[in-house]
Amino acid sequence: MTTAEHPPALAPLRHARERFLTGRPLPDGVPEDVVAAWRRARFFGVRPDLDGPAGEPAHPVDSPLLEAARPVLTRIAQALDAGRSALVLTDERLRVLWSAGSAPGDDACRDLSEREVGHNSAALALRTRRRADVHGPEHFLDVWQDVCAVSVPLLSPETGQALGTVTVASGLCAGCRPHPGAALAEAAATVVEAELRARARTPERALLDAYERAARGRERAVVALDGRNRLVSEAAARLASPQALEALERGARAWGREGGKGSGKGGGRAAGESYEISLPEDAGCTAEITPVRHEGHALGLVAVLAPRAVEPAPPLPRRGSAPVGSSVPWRHAVAQATALARTKGPLLVVGERGTGKTTLALELLDGMAPLVLDAAESPELGFKHDGRSETGVLPAEGWGRVGDRPLLLRHAERLAQPDVAALNSLLDERPDVHLVATYTPGPSPGPCLQRLLDTLAARSVTLPALRERPEDIRELLPALVPGPAPGSPPLTWTLEALRALEQHPWPGNVTELAHLVRALASQRRVCGPVRRGELPDPVREGPAGRNLSPMELAERAAILEALRRHGGNKARAAAALGIARATLYRKLRGYQGRDASITQKP
Repeated sequence: MTTAEHPPALAPLRHARERFLTGRPLPDGVPEDVVAAWRRARFFGVRPDLDGPAGEPAHPVDSPLLEAARPVLTRIAQALDAGRSALVLTDERLRVLWSAGSAPGDDACRDLSEREVGHNSAALALRTRRRADVHGPEHFLDVWQDVCAVSVPLLSPETGQALGTVTVASGLCAGCRPHPGAALAEAAATVVEAELRARARTPERALLDAYERAARGRERAVVALDGRNRLVSEAAARLASPQALEALERGARAWGREGGKGSGKGGGRAAGESYEISLPEDAGCTAEITPVRHEGHALGLVAVLAPRAVEPAPPLPRRGSAPVGSSVPWRHAVAQATALARTKGPLLVVGERGTGKTTLALELLDGMAPLVLDAAESPELGFKHDGRSETGVLPAEGWGRVGDRPLLLRHAERLAQPDVAALNSLLDERPDVHLVATYTPGPSPGPCLQRLLDTLAARSVTLPALRERPEDIRELLPALVPGPAPGSPPLTWTLEALRALEQHPWPGNVTELAHLVRALASQRRVCGPVRRGELPDPVREGPAGRNLSPMELAERAAILEALRRHGGNKARAAAALGIARATLYRKLRGYQGRDASITQKP
């Protein structure tokens, strides 16, 4: 229960307060929240006979709340009876930022927190986040025993957090519930919040306008940042790596802290001039950055990205089945792997099955005659780290016995624990050993394998899955198709077939795509481009509209195959599957993919 809801009679409450201050038992009927507020004040050590200013709080030099509220409250204050009422503005710590008019005891306190002055309407409103009245003896201080006050919290239009309070205080008005100034306090709070909202929108609008001017539609790679929000165009999302975006974010926050006066190089810059932020060397792009200001205040930065002009590295020798691609994720991973392979030390190539880990590793080791070991073929490879092995496979001393050949270790996730321990020992003694290992993530690794992964983490590269770079499929197809027989035309594709290939999730990645292409090349008996209807059912019909369980995937494949055999006739397909036609329709709708739109044949 609050005093705003059930006002007690002021005379009994005044008597109860006197008994509380003298340590005597309280009479029945005193509101519990008032007694609790008095007890908090006593716990905080507030003196009820306070007759001077309660501290001199250090007000914020630059208060956005005061800047927005002062013009509003100055106009509203003209409606007050200046000799008998006061209008007060506090911040979120209940420090008085502004006041007008006069009410009993209003000059005694410049801080309305309960720790300083005990129970009052501003503290109650801030705690409950709603309008609050406090009358006469409900207060703890003597100077406010003849004061009635109503306070309304001010809430941020962006976050909803309490920014402060607006209070109307006047002389005691016994029995006046709500306070006569309640409507005025609520109106003042509404207008102040509207002003805050308008001021918040203006900087956001200025940053958005700057972003749209720089983007010029969707063609340019543009990023706008203010330290909290980020606008990224489609072209920028394709071009910039996560590390590059994080570097831009850090630069925007640093520029905001400096008040928009410094540059990444430490020098000041005038409005409209470029601001420099250092991007990672492997970012793959450069950024031309322009500060955004509004009415002299720093708002954020707009970055226009462009591909980094770098000296082309010597191309890796390509094998016939080497995966290709020009997408940003693929080029970024290959460039990172190439840079690491040219320095001393091991290299871990991580990726899903079929992403091309071994092919890339062989390209990196081309010309070095690497020793290739496959843990999938023989999990127990018999690595020994005792320096006496005749094979020279792993021992630190025996490595040179194979002519310092590098080691390519495939499927490191399949290694037996003794071999993992031997590898860990080798890397402890020879951190610069020439080793390239491939790893396919799966179940949680054991502690020994986890230690190996942690050791190699600093020199690891993760290859993107094919579903993360569908734009590379059109480049991959010619590389994956076997050479045509003499006099035969090369395999080509219709636009619909290409779109189906790009929409398929390819759980087996490039390996799965290669199997499909080779099967088509060997089994086709017709001429011309490959049509969508020639593709396998799961690829032709497109992915399901949601992630399916393994059982649902198998069920979906069976339904699609039955529909294909019966020419799309759902009744016949349902009969062949032994289910009702309604069940077939329900299952197709549940997949939420292209399946449900298959046309029924007569």
